[in-house]
Amino acid sequence: MAKSKLVKANKKIEEKVVGCYKKIEEGAVGGFNKIADKFVDNFLTKEGESVEDARERLAAEQKAREEASAAEVEKRSQKQRSIVEQSLQDAQNATMLARKKAGLDK
Repeated sequence: MAKSKLVKANKKIEEKVVGCYKKIEEGAVGGFNKIADKFVDNFLTKEGESVEDARERLAAEQKAREEASAAEVEKRSQKQRSIVEQSLQDAQNATMLARKKAGLDK
């Protein structure tokens, strides 16, 4: 019986705490979104463009920048790989030439 009362009391406390947390979370997220919308509206929208349209445009621009950056990183990576491969090949050739000069290879 005592255990049952404790379980019920804990359940009530749990519901209140979770409910309060949800209210705080919704308030914080809602406030942030209002501020973000106001910023986008004031500084990032073009003439006649809604906040939603501006957000979509900005997201598309960001995606394009990320894709371009990824392509540039891949291009640099390939160039570095080719430089490393060429350096290895040059080192092997130099080693073979040095061995021939030293009379170790025929």
